[in-house]
Amino acid sequence: MVLEDKSAERPVDAQAGHLQIRLAETAEEVAAAQALRYRVFYKDMSARATEEMRNLGRDFDRFDDFCDHLLVIDRSLGDGEVGVVGTYRFMRRQAAQRCGEFYTSDEYDISPLIAYPGEIMELGRSCVHPDYRTGVTMSLLWRGIAEYSLYHKVELMFGCASLPGTDLQANKLPLAYLYRYHLAPEALRPRAVESRRVEMDSLVGREEDVRAGRQMLPPLIKGYLRLHGYVGDGAVIDYEFGTTDVCIVVKTAEVTKKYSRHYRIERFWEDDEGNRYEQGRHDRRTG
Repeated sequence: MVLEDKSAERPVDAQAGHLQIRLAETAEEVAAAQALRYRVFYKDMSARATEEMRNLGRDFDRFDDFCDHLLVIDRSLGDGEVGVVGTYRFMRRQAAQRCGEFYTSDEYDISPLIAYPGEIMELGRSCVHPDYRTGVTMSLLWRGIAEYSLYHKVELMFGCASLPGTDLQANKLPLAYLYRYHLAPEALRPRAVESRRVEMDSLVGREEDVRAGRQMLPPLIKGYLRLHGYVGDGAVIDYEFGTTDVCIVVKTAEVTKKYSRHYRIERFWEDDEGNRYEQGRHDRRTG
């Protein structure tokens, strides 16, 4: 894989102490992200690896070559080591056209999202090393999403998010909660493909039980909901990864508004005389 050198002008570049967030710039860095994914998905969780994945110790698929890979890098690790401790994978509209489809299309009919007139972005393969699952790391990942969205003028992002396990009975409350309170509007509503579709609201009765489902949601899904995220209609059992998937849809204005306010990520600034300048799309302060 040959990647474009993006070191001169990085769409994403920020630091918090010894942690840095930016996009992968070399094949070696992509491989390090894939190795982290393998560790988290196949060793710590219950995903089923192919023989080639086991031999290489990396999680990979055909979509990787068409994606941008967001990295959280620990700069305190030794020289020569690519210290990737967190990652996300992004695919925008043109990249999906080159690839032939979005990854999500295997589980959901996303034609309402593809019909959206602005730039769209699929995100997925998010994971963080167990030793780095802190508020600082998660804040950096959200900041990376915000800066990337601003840089590429992304208006809508989506992707599959997972509940642990494949037992529908165990996941009935969070699924029903998502369906009843966070179903996407019709114009933006993905629908699980019929061959894999599982109803989200068929196993629960009492409303007080449904509300308890919010407490059972994984932190990542709760994070999307705090940004006014929606879910598609229907869940999908992913036996390869050992999860129950929902399709998340978020308007990036909610992401960039929150992180622009927090980090002063602004497209333009004015000096004391009212002159307007385009500035770097990120604030490189540390801490």
